[in-house]
Amino acid sequence: MPNIKSAIKRMKISEKKNLRNNILKSEYKTAVKKYEQANENKDANTNELLSAAKKAIDHACSNGVISKNAASRKKSRIEKKLAVKPAEKKVSKKAEEKPGAEKKETAKKETKKTVAKKEEK
Repeated sequence: MPNIKSAIKRMKISEKKNLRNNILKSEYKTAVKKYEQANENKDANTNELLSAAKKAIDHACSNGVISKNAASRKKSRIEKKLAVKPAEKKVSKKAEEKPGAEKKETAKKETKKTVAKKEEK
């Protein structure tokens, strides 16, 4: 136990911060576990639990419990595990039938430099 008054205060603050960090870490881990369990069972509310888990991870990141890169990595990994994926964009039949529906390449302007390079070759 420290004797100096400021050291006693710092110890109290450190204990409070440690408790807060542990609570936040536990919250995001619990949210991720709930999501993973629902994902394994292919529940309907998987997307809601995914957003709740991402929110918990962001909250822990904003309070300094985990770093920004670690939060990004964790969110990316839980998104990859998503079994019940949201509906993908549908391409209309008209777009499939049209031969010119693909993206057209734009012609590049010939500048003095490009003309000079062509002449060198």
